[in-house]
This record gives sequence, structure tokens and C-alpha cells, in this order.
Amino acid sequence: MHGRRVVAEAKTPTTPDVTSGIVTAIGQVMSRHQAGEVDAVMIGTTHFTNAVVEARHLMATAVVRLGLPATQELPPMVDWPERLRIALGHHVYICHGGHEFDGRHISELDPAELIRVAEEIGRKGIRSIAISSVFSPINGEFEEEAGSVLSAALPGVAISLSSQIGRLGLLERENATVLNACLRDLADHTVQAFQGAIGSAGINAPLYLSQNDGTLMAVEQARRYPVATFASGPTNSMRGAAFLTGLLDCAVIDIGGTTSDVGTLQHGFPRPASVAVEMAEVRTNFRMPDVYSFGIGGGSVVRSDGALAVGPESVGYELPTRALCFGGQTLTATDVAVAAGLADVGNPALVRHLDRELVRRCLNLIQARVAQAVDRMRTSAAPIPVVVVGGGSILLGDRLPGASVLVRPEQFAVANAIGAAIAQVGGEVDQVFTLGGLSRDTAVDSAKATAVDRAVTAGADPATVQVVDVEDVPLSYLPGNAVRVRVKAVGDLRLEAKHLATGG
Repeated sequence: MHGRRVVAEAKTPTTPDVTSGIVTAIGQVMSRHQAGEVDAVMIGTTHFTNAVVEARHLMATAVVRLGLPATQELPPMVDWPERLRIALGHHVYICHGGHEFDGRHISELDPAELIRVAEEIGRKGIRSIAISSVFSPINGEFEEEAGSVLSAALPGVAISLSSQIGRLGLLERENATVLNACLRDLADHTVQAFQGAIGSAGINAPLYLSQNDGTLMAVEQARRYPVATFASGPTNSMRGAAFLTGLLDCAVIDIGGTTSDVGTLQHGFPRPASVAVEMAEVRTNFRMPDVYSFGIGGGSVVRSDGALAVGPESVGYELPTRALCFGGQTLTATDVAVAAGLADVGNPALVRHLDRELVRRCLNLIQARVAQAVDRMRTSAAPIPVVVVGGGSILLGDRLPGASVLVRPEQFAVANAIGAAIAQVGGEVDQVFTLGGLSRDTAVDSAKATAVDRAVTAGADPATVQVVDVEDVPLSYLPGNAVRVRVKAVGDLRLEAKHLATGG
């Protein structure tokens, strides 16, 4: 991208080692450009999501909860699948501390108790700790103090605090923090691999990773908060769809090789999930886009022996070798699209023998599944604009039930990469204020200022930062006329200033 113009694009099949795919794509683009022209590299990655789903490359993690004598009936990781508990080692410690809903202390923090926990963690050789405290989003003092005690006792250990990651709801916030903690090692290795990939291409430019709210984070932040990349793939596709079409309020369907993701844009950014979100069967409540995924993609296997089925089984990245149109032996959704004349990939002659009625029924089934997913995501009965992107979008025709218009932009196949490249830098505040001696407007203004400062600190050009979302919810169960304020501010990456100045 040069400013808002796409100057080069490349697309390569996913590889088992995702990093090598990135190297290949960068190499294809840089074969036509000079490394010195690159001012920044943005990467959207599934490394961390895949690691949790597959329970691989996860660190042994100590979970320290502050809440005794409360919370003992539901200990940390109580609702986790066994495979993940085994992968992390199930090192759980419940200590004194925590707050009541009104800010009173459940019990006082006990530094001596924490030092004893640190000694045991040290004997086990554990290098990552997740700390959660009851109602820490209201008051995070105990988490910060416990983090200082454990860091002093265990130099070099990675500390993740729940008040910096999740929201109200102890178990879900704690779960998100534990997931973040177990990925810290992988985050270091992944960032190093990405830096090596761009360095091998001769590119000397800062690297940013995509977050799941449609903004960017610097690599140091990615090392500390790898969990923020979860679901950044669909988010990038939605942001890319908004960029390519100019539609800021619509539904977006991203059809890949194995799955399809459906989400909605509000003011150009993905609508956030309002309820707990499951990640690899673990309930979490940190910031996540509201996305529905289902097993339809370009590599979906078609079964016609008995009831017709398309997916969820898929040939995935092996599509170029296993699909009929590429000389393979497996009937896939892509073969159906080619036989119907919706796509011109592979060798159409290899799928001309397909039964016309089978092709029609397959396409109708795909269309019905996609339309059902869009219906599931919209908030009103009125038809809405729908944008379809991703390499698998060839599976849809020109219309979709329930859509006021179906738009497939010209560069639909690389919308995900475009979404990462044009992403802005954001700052977010999610805080509870007590309005005893404070007006609501003052609380909101304070949150806005903090969000703007965080965006600038993260690398946004101060002249471009805007507040894009404000939400305040009265908390009737808290004393002192409490209100929860959530504010999001975004701005352009500072590096973009010279492109804008040159008219790029």
C-alpha cells in the first residue's frame, strides 16, 4: 500500500509452517519493488490461535488468584478441557486479597504468602504467571502489588495481569489472562521469526501485528499481549472490505479455504462481542469481535452419497493438489464453482462431467448456509448490504437472500492483507467510575482523554486521532452511583504522514 493505493499484491497457499508462507508472499511482492521503499510491515497472524486450539507450543503457567477466603469452590481453570490443563501443567494457587463489588477488601494481601508461592513456582521452573484478583477491573491495586512481589522474587518471569486483559467476570477474565500467559514464549519466538522474515528480504522497517479490534500493535506489545491477536484474521478481512467498498455499516463474509467468517461493521470497525466468547472451549471475556464461523470454504469436501453435504471436512491448503479441477481426486466446493462457471481456476475441462443437478444443489446449499449465517448476525429484519471477500468468495453468485446488495470488490482475494496494511493505531479504556463527586460528562471526558493518550503512545499521529466509540452503562449493583465507561480512539500510524504529504 502507498497511502490508500494498492501498488502490489501476492497470494500464496497456506503452508503448515505459516512463517514460510509469509516469506514466500513477501518475496513475490519485493521481486517488483525495492526494500528501501517499505516504511512499515503489518502482519495478521493465526499463530497464537492455532497454538491454543491445537494445545501445542504452550508454556507451563502458574495461575495466582487473589480472593481467599472466597472463590475456593470454583478454582482457576475449573471449566477448561483436560488437554489444555495438561499442556499448562495445572499449577494453581489461591491466595488472600481481592475486592468486594463495592471496592471493600475481601482480605488483605499477604506478601509472605506470595513469596512462599514464588518459591514453589521457582522450584518448578515456571517462567510465566497469570495473576487475577476478584473485581480487579474496579480496583487493580492488589494485582499490581502481587505482580511486583512475584517479579522481585522471580527475576525475568513473565507476568500477566487480568485487569489489563479482561473485563468484569472473574472466571472468564482469569481464563483470558491464563491464555495470554501461556503464549508469552511463543510470542517471543514468533515475533523473532517475523522480524527474521522481513530482514531476510532486506527490509529495514518497523513491524506491527494486527489486533482483533482492527488496529495495530507494536511488536513489544505483541510480546506482552499475544491474546490480543485472537480473531484478527476475520477482523482484517472486515476492515479490508470497508476500505475496498467504502461501506462502513454492513455485513462481511470472509470465505477462506476451510471456513467462512461472518461479522458486521459499525462505523467501519467490527462490532465487538457483548457476551463471553469461547476460544478452544475456554470461556473468555476480553475484547473480541462478534464473528460467526462455519465450515464452508473453497476446499470444503462435497459428499453426495446419501444426504448432500458440503464441509465441514476440507482439503485446506492441499486444494491445489487434491481438487478435481487441479487434477486431484477429491470433489470440492471449488470444483462445483468452476463447473458452474462462477470461477476460472485450474482446468475447467476436468469438471465438465459433473452432474448439472448436483452442481445446482451444492450451490443452493452453500448459498443457504451463508444467508443463514448473515441472518444470525444482523440486529434487524431489514435487508443489509453484504460484502463478500476471501479466495473462497467465488462460491457465491451475484445475489444473496436477505441482502440489499451483494458486493464483491475487485481485490476480494487479498482483502485480509489490505485490512492489515491500512489498519490504524488504537487506544481503549474500559473503566468503572464512581460518580459520587464526579459528573457523568466528566467521567466520559476523562476516559476519552485516556483513550486518546493511549493511541498516541501506541504510535498514532496525534493530529489524526479520533474517538470512534463511546459506551457508558450504569452499574446499579455498585454503590456510589457507579458507571462503566468504554471508549475507543484510533488514529493513523505516524509513518503514513509522509505518504499523505506526497499525495499517495
